[in-house]
Amino acid sequence: MAEDWTGGVARSQDQWFPVCSLPRLTAEGIVAVRVAGVDLALISDGGMVSACERACPHEQADLACGRVVKGRLACPRHDASFSLIDGAISDGWPSRPLRLYPVRVERGEVFINATALKSLR
Repeated sequence: MAEDWTGGVARSQDQWFPVCSLPRLTAEGIVAVRVAGVDLALISDGGMVSACERACPHEQADLACGRVVKGRLACPRHDASFSLIDGAISDGWPSRPLRLYPVRVERGEVFINATALKSLR
């Protein structure tokens, strides 16, 4: 189950929320979180931290149950994968790109920019 952070809508122009410890994310690889009512997957891949929508844009599978291989997040329901750089889906799949969201890491915590999520509420 995803942890729910913020409990409401971001009130400032640039509001960052801590959503997971970096050691936990590094150990688990993928962690499901909920920020301002939006379900996300946090991903750790070789020192890079990413955040994306949790539902696959192709078949709405839970991407928090997927796997990461060489900078790509593989959907647990089908063979398509998404770039963790730009969200592009692998060739041949009829889907929009995966939505990625701004993250930052400070003092061993992963932060999400809730302002970027406002348009999804």
